[in-house]
Amino acid sequence: MRVGTIERAAVAALACALTGCTNLFLQPDRALHLRPETVGAQYQVVDFPSADGVKLSGLWFPARPGPAKGVIVQFHGNGQNETSHFLYVYWLALAGWDVLAFDYRGYGASGGEKSLDGAVRDGEAALAYARRRAPGLPLVVIGQSLGGALAVASLAQDGGAGLRALVLDSTFASYRAVARAKLAQSPLTWPLQPLVYALISDRWAPERFIAARARVPLLVMHAPQDPVVPYAQGRALYESAPGPKQFWVIPGRGHLLALGDDGGVYRPRLQDWLDAAVSR
Repeated sequence: MRVGTIERAAVAALACALTGCTNLFLQPDRALHLRPETVGAQYQVVDFPSADGVKLSGLWFPARPGPAKGVIVQFHGNGQNETSHFLYVYWLALAGWDVLAFDYRGYGASGGEKSLDGAVRDGEAALAYARRRAPGLPLVVIGQSLGGALAVASLAQDGGAGLRALVLDSTFASYRAVARAKLAQSPLTWPLQPLVYALISDRWAPERFIAARARVPLLVMHAPQDPVVPYAQGRALYESAPGPKQFWVIPGRGHLLALGDDGGVYRPRLQDWLDAAVSR
């Protein structure tokens, strides 16, 4: 999620219908931000339908070398599209995983218009596609920022067949709580906090589903100085989840720090954690 998104969404909420306000968390574009071959990635452009027929687009990064240890599905954050978010995960193909990065409806080359309900259905469709494409392989889900919230909801609806590990990077427990926390940071938006409960829906809030998740290893990563999604929200989600689980405190001020840039120590740590999770 991008800095300022919640503040702008809250002001816009004054003019939107009750059921549509939560969709303002979604901030897609259709630009081509980066071609995967620019960073030397091998990939295929794939498409598959959502449950209501909306055509979704994705990038499939095959394991190098094969055979694959499993298949990883990335649920990316709220802004731009997969051509800017795949950088967080494509490198896992070089560690022996098939990797699917995909766009929700209204994002990138995917069809349709943005919709939170639709994005949850799109997540289910991506999980189903990954299982068809890599039958029998262990399934891992990496959800980042808003994508973590969508991942938890999609898995709850989907049932989580084959899931062996879940990674939530800089995500939140409640749409309402994160919106209210962001509004409280600015004198301009502080008076709008009461509107959150009327205009923002928590129908798909991760805290509603995380306790009933499949009992597979869970990894939550969050920076205490995250300026976009409050650290307290990441902790709240972690505390709501049953084990087995780990929480990694990521130093520094920023959002989605652990797997960004070269990933520092966290990419190798994640590789080791994933290997251990699927070998249980």
